[in-house]
Amino acid sequence: MNPGVVFAALAYVAWGLFPLYLKQVALVPPLEVVAHRTVWSLVFSLAVLALLRRWSWWRSLDRQVLWKTGLSALFVATNWLGYVWAIATDHVVDASLGYFINPLVNVALGYLVLHERLRAAQWVAIGFATAGVLWLTWQLGHTPWISLMLAFTFGLYGLMRKTSTLGAIEGLTVETLLLAPIAVGALLWWSAHGQHAVTDAAYGGWLIGTGPLTAGALMLFAAGARRVPLSTMGLIQYVAPTLQLMLGVWVYHEPMSSARLIGFALIWAGLAIYSADSLFKRPKASG
Repeated sequence: MNPGVVFAALAYVAWGLFPLYLKQVALVPPLEVVAHRTVWSLVFSLAVLALLRRWSWWRSLDRQVLWKTGLSALFVATNWLGYVWAIATDHVVDASLGYFINPLVNVALGYLVLHERLRAAQWVAIGFATAGVLWLTWQLGHTPWISLMLAFTFGLYGLMRKTSTLGAIEGLTVETLLLAPIAVGALLWWSAHGQHAVTDAAYGGWLIGTGPLTAGALMLFAAGARRVPLSTMGLIQYVAPTLQLMLGVWVYHEPMSSARLIGFALIWAGLAIYSADSLFKRPKASG
């Protein structure tokens, strides 16, 4: 088996099972969880870079790179906050829906921002996803804003990273470095005013672990992305939201009515068309 497939699969399994981890700190306010995740991701990333002695990329940090990385930091922090809140408030199924929608959001952003041409099948896939969201909006009586927020913030984050010259671990280092002053300042303020939710070592250990888990999954993803075709990565990425959906329904017993399932089915149909089109259009290897 291509080791890249293993690396990518491990990354998406880690992301898919992340609700199990975040449930351990569900009583900690989401802002505090994100602050800890930012700080400990930075510590872990710097440790990895020191171990690899990979510092030459600092010279490539100009104003444009920092501007794009600042935007990606904003989008990923918003995504983290929404995701942590969704898990803590028993919206795991809604979170999974967001990451099912995300690949088609990426296609739409490529068309709108990067002016990429869409094939007919991709338009059909986006149409099915749109129909699914409209159906869920009608059935729920309101827009599935949690799912859409997660899909679009992660899509915009991916757009910024796609146009950046920084690698995965380097990009995460700069992103968390830019966010760290806010995160550290907030943690110090909460502690000084007695509003710090971490009162025992167990919570502290879980929160510290968010750093290695976040950065480690990203490193596995980067290792996989370099070794397998993009279309293959596009198929493997459904592992994460599928695991999240299974956890939400079977472990945390969140409701999944037949009407809601129709909305999911429309989005899954769009994903199936998109995936089949990607595989069919994949360039054949020469030689």
